[in-house]
Amino acid sequence: MQFTTAEIARLLDAELQGDGSVVLTGIAPADSARAGDLTFAENELYFKRAEASAASAVLVSGRYTSATKVLIRVANARVALAKALSLFYPEKNFAPGIHPTALVADSARIAASAYIGPYCVIGANALIGERTVLEGADWIGEGSCLGDDVFLFPNVTVYPRTRIGNRVRVHAGSVIGSDGFGYVLDEGTHRKIPQVGHVEIGDDVEIGANVTIDRGTLGPTRIGRGTKIDNLVQIAHNVSIGENCIVVAQVGIAGSTQIGNYTTLAGQVGLAGHLKIGNRVVVEAQSGVMRDIPDGQKVLGTPAVRDTDAKRQLVAIQHLPELLKRVSALEKKLGLKPGANQPDP
Repeated sequence: MQFTTAEIARLLDAELQGDGSVVLTGIAPADSARAGDLTFAENELYFKRAEASAASAVLVSGRYTSATKVLIRVANARVALAKALSLFYPEKNFAPGIHPTALVADSARIAASAYIGPYCVIGANALIGERTVLEGADWIGEGSCLGDDVFLFPNVTVYPRTRIGNRVRVHAGSVIGSDGFGYVLDEGTHRKIPQVGHVEIGDDVEIGANVTIDRGTLGPTRIGRGTKIDNLVQIAHNVSIGENCIVVAQVGIAGSTQIGNYTTLAGQVGLAGHLKIGNRVVVEAQSGVMRDIPDGQKVLGTPAVRDTDAKRQLVAIQHLPELLKRVSALEKKLGLKPGANQPDP
């Protein structure tokens, strides 16, 4: 795809400064941009790099000026970049139809505008909405319902009775609706508790590669509208995640935990079960959460505490070696045996 700078400015509802006839053929970061590329700058450092680059035009936030580059001025350069990338690199279109190698139950209902790729399996009474794409080797269980404009990348498994909303994207290898991890000790044996619930996924959710979302024991596991889930995340049975949350890679959420809206779980966060995490909470990377967290808190560490307290503790730990030396010196000066004031175990 190629556009003139004037066309890009119009499509992004931006202010153009410079020659509107310059042709743009791609988007690149400043350090690798070539003539014909569009780059972006959201602060002064980025702008200096962009101006020194070979790029033909720059998406900018702020009142920068340039004698050498065409500037496309927007309110937020990163948001505009996301929109511009969609213009230059549109996703592949799939012609409606069912590939001859797909196995589709007679009772399944598939919209005429949907695409069912090679080696897909669609179970009895499943419903596939308008313009939905199953790219290949996807398995849709009995009684599942996929809304409009859903996109499943290859090798996605959707267990029976799963409910997926509109405009949901699920990346390769993810499993939705697998058994929850439920057992009860019965005369020395771990007896499996049948998991007879299901999974409900709201509109505009994106799920990364190799994510597992377990179905509820009795009721649903829920993922709220607009939530984005990174790769390699485990969400256990009966978990409820609110709207517009961010769940980063390698997060693990134990069963029956409830998470509010606009909450962020950073990489490798672990949440214990049966917790209540509020709205707009931020759990920083590699934290272990063992207690409820009220709205708006930012927590860090294992066990997770307010991030300000955790950072003070980290600073204090760094001073421990010097503090121990000072205590040892004082003990020697006072003629005390090392550790003399410590209580007996």
